[in-house]
Formats: sequence, structure tokens, C-alpha cells
Amino acid sequence: MENRKYFGHESQLYRVEEHRLVGGKGDNLRLFEVDNGSGLAFTVCADRCADISRLSYQGVNMSYFSVCGYGAPNYYDKEGLNFLKTFHCGFLTTCGLQSMGTPSEHDGVSYGLHGSISHIPAEKVNYDISPEGEITLTAKVVDACIFNQKIVLNRTYKCAYGSDKLIIEDTFTNEGSSREPFLLLYHMNMGYPLLSETALVDISSSDVAARNEEAAAGLDSWNQMIPPVANYAEQCFYHTFDQERATAKIYNPVVSKGLAIHFDPTLLPVMCEWKMMGEKDYVLGLEPANNYLEGRACLEEQGKMTYLDAGSSFKNVIEVQFFNDQTSWEKA
Repeated sequence: MENRKYFGHESQLYRVEEHRLVGGKGDNLRLFEVDNGSGLAFTVCADRCADISRLSYQGVNMSYFSVCGYGAPNYYDKEGLNFLKTFHCGFLTTCGLQSMGTPSEHDGVSYGLHGSISHIPAEKVNYDISPEGEITLTAKVVDACIFNQKIVLNRTYKCAYGSDKLIIEDTFTNEGSSREPFLLLYHMNMGYPLLSETALVDISSSDVAARNEEAAAGLDSWNQMIPPVANYAEQCFYHTFDQERATAKIYNPVVSKGLAIHFDPTLLPVMCEWKMMGEKDYVLGLEPANNYLEGRACLEEQGKMTYLDAGSSFKNVIEVQFFNDQTSWEKA
């Protein structure tokens, strides 16, 4: 820790600042800009599930921000694939909880792409900075409906001055009196210049499977990135794990930057790799999940649906570590 005699306000070194957007579809969205003073800077979009809309390390952008830009929750359209109209991607979009993945219909209810939690504004967003420069930001997101689900997410972000790590701690609690469907996907999106044809990608999976015929054609090259291609058809791969800790990582020697995502595969047993090499839509999704993305109806029919019991909680921690040299990244 630097001697505090050398600086005045803490924001001279590390800070959290709250802003609001002005104009456009994102008008009035609350943003919390976090900078740990050691190269890590990210934006928490409070009105979009307290997800991370932007992230950079040592001045290099690491995440993908889609062409649609910021969109307030009132622009959300749950029908079919219309989720994409307000899907800014960012570094993290939380997907679920009653459904995720492919749109479908079950018991007369229509479920759109990736569920609705990412468009729920957070409550009680607070932050604290310790004298040592440890930053903690907390938020509460209530996914509830009368006569239906009553699930509460308590989210905590942690980072610190002098550290190259970001910790995401989530606790989902079913505060209702009945068991509820519980599908969870951490849609984590890598973008240029971290992502390019020179990027190295590695996932510690024990098995890799193509999601469909389009992906099957590229199964042997799932970890090989290419330049942007006009009208590229996305490829998605399912990664599963047989170890206690799963890691997905990317490094680009051209910018000398990389990151590694660590998570518990007993809680999130599937990672979907979204390889989207299209022009403008150039993104690599590294997406830990608690189930497959084939849609609510398919999971119900196959008996693979996941639930959260009344009064119980699902606690999960994801650690993201950042690198500025390839040797350290390879050892991660």
C-alpha cells in the first residue's frame, strides 16, 4: 500500500464513481465506474442486473460491446430472439433464471432468448473502499412475480489496489414457498483488441462437443480464432470438466494482454463457447452455466431441468485474473 501522505483524496489512485447516461436508448442508466489503480477498470451497469458492461486492463479493452449499445430495461422485448435488440453483451451479462438459451414454449408460456434477469434493475447498490485500497461493490437483484418465482440475487464484486484479480460472488436465494426453475448462464464476452486472429484460447475441459451441425464443421478448430468474416454463422461448443476447478483463458501476444476465468464445475458444469467471428459481431463468449442452452421446453422434456428449492440458496464464485505476459498466462 502506498503511503497516504503522498496523496489527497483516495480517487487519486483508486476509485468508484457513479454516473448516469444522457440521451439515446441508455438514457438515465446508472453506471458505476470502478478503477483499482493497478490497471483494472470496469463498469457496472446497475440498471441491467449490475452486470459488467465494459472492462479493460492496463488501458487495453478486453470485452465486447455490441452494435446496439446501451439499452434501458424498458426497451426489453422478451419475444423470440428480440433479446438481441438490447443485448450490449459487455464483459458479463447474466442470463436466466426461468429460461436461458433457445426460445421455447412450455405449459402455454413463451420463453424468449436467455431469460429476463439481465434487464432487471438492481437495488441497494453500494460500494466501500478500505484504507488499504480494497474495493467492494454490492447489489441486490429481485427476480420475482406475484403467484410465481421469488428469487433474489445478492452480488458482490471485489478487487484491490495492487491486484490483478476480479472476484464475482453471487448468492441466489429462493425466498418463495415452492421449488422454482433455476437456469443460470454467465455470458462473458471477449472483444477486440484482446480478441483477434492472433489470440490464443485454452479451456481446461475434458470433453468438447459441437452444439449443432454448423459447429460440428469447426469442432477441430474450436480454439483457433480468425479475422472477421462477413455473414459468419456462429459456432457454439459445449465444454465439460472432470476436475475440481475449471479455467477458460485467452491471451493475445500482439497486445501482450490476457485473462483467465476460474470457476467451480460442480456448480457450473457446462461452459458454452460462443465463437462468433462476424464483421462487427466479432466476439468470443466464454460462458459458464448450470445447464445446456437448448431452451426450457427441451430441458423439461428430457428431464434435465434444474431447480432451486424453497428457502435454499445457490452460492457461486468466479475469479478473473489478468495478465500482461504470456508465460504467466500459460501457467494459470
